[in-house]
Amino acid sequence: MAAKILIVTSSPLCRQPRPLKEATALARAGYEVRVLSVQGRDNDERQDAALLSALPFTKQTVSARSLPMRLRTWLARKLTALGFPSVHALGPYSALLHATAATPADLTIVHTELGLCIGRALLGQRRIAADFEDWHSEDLLPSARQHRPLRQLRAAERELLHRAAYVVTTSECLADALHARYRGTRPQVLTNSFPVRSASAPSSDLPTTRSSLLTTSSIPSLFWFSQTLGPGRGLEAFLAAWQRMRSRSKLVLLGEPVAGYADSLLSPLSSEQRARVQLRPLVSPTDLPDVIAQHDVGLALEQRHNPNHDLTISNKILQYLNAGLAVVASDTCGQREVLARAQVGLLAPFEDPAAAAGVLDSLLQDRTRLDACQRAAGALAESHYCWEREEPRLLALVERALA
Repeated sequence: MAAKILIVTSSPLCRQPRPLKEATALARAGYEVRVLSVQGRDNDERQDAALLSALPFTKQTVSARSLPMRLRTWLARKLTALGFPSVHALGPYSALLHATAATPADLTIVHTELGLCIGRALLGQRRIAADFEDWHSEDLLPSARQHRPLRQLRAAERELLHRAAYVVTTSECLADALHARYRGTRPQVLTNSFPVRSASAPSSDLPTTRSSLLTTSSIPSLFWFSQTLGPGRGLEAFLAAWQRMRSRSKLVLLGEPVAGYADSLLSPLSSEQRARVQLRPLVSPTDLPDVIAQHDVGLALEQRHNPNHDLTISNKILQYLNAGLAVVASDTCGQREVLARAQVGLLAPFEDPAAAAGVLDSLLQDRTRLDACQRAAGALAESHYCWEREEPRLLALVERALA
């Protein structure tokens, strides 16, 4: 009889590729897999339903929309900000905990801050594994951190590192930092890599590939994406450099904008520069690789003052490699880890706009160098940062945990 695996997260799968890849790999390996998550917005749930129609596992959601539940979360956030931290500030903790405890599983794998707290509560009652995709207690802007129960998050991180069947994270430097802070078992590293993209088979509704785009465009195209287009993501510092560049380029920003943010972000640009900026809405996870591949350079702008962003290797930089884009990255520990493996791009000192502009110009004005970085990016994705390499390591961890 197949072992039962329960994956607990608080986000829709269309916004969280890591548990999506995990669930798919485990189900295809013969396990009976169920994903338990918090109900998202209607559009997110529709995207999840479309994804699940072709995938070999099931998904169950916990609602967070009832008035009592929303009031409880709101009150918990207010109390947390006043110095009385509550795990309920993270969302529908009780409902998700109850659903997790009621779902039989031989192994429960927890993701996101809410999932980690649930994993901590169930240690000793069932076999728990934890995925530290982010360092949740060291994340977000100060204005958001005041509403987070940092004491409970740190307790969950500490106990899971000492007692979980296994713990994984996204980079060597984040694994080192977590081990230095909490001791326990040093996390295994499973990067956020993606399956190697086939450049010969683009999505039917996205026929333009990056190689064909280059033959028709006179200036390079720079690309950045995130779920949210908003502050705290390095865009302001990048644009301060971009407007000082000698060479011309196009800039494409993909994400769901915070109200009023785009106008504020672009206001320092001249009208000519603004004409070279394109804002794009979110696309489905299946279409995103082909959208990325239409560009020349991927921007990874994580900020060093945020320990989580400094230490992790983000989804975006690995998506850029997989699509064969050269990379321009801020100088963080996680991104240095990637760029140290191959000449796939450059680190730019965005705290100094003039110096960063010079770095960008040095790449965009040298077509031979840009082409070489793009080839190296694709090669590094195939040789090191690909899901085909990480999937067997995940399966081995699960097999040992179940044994």
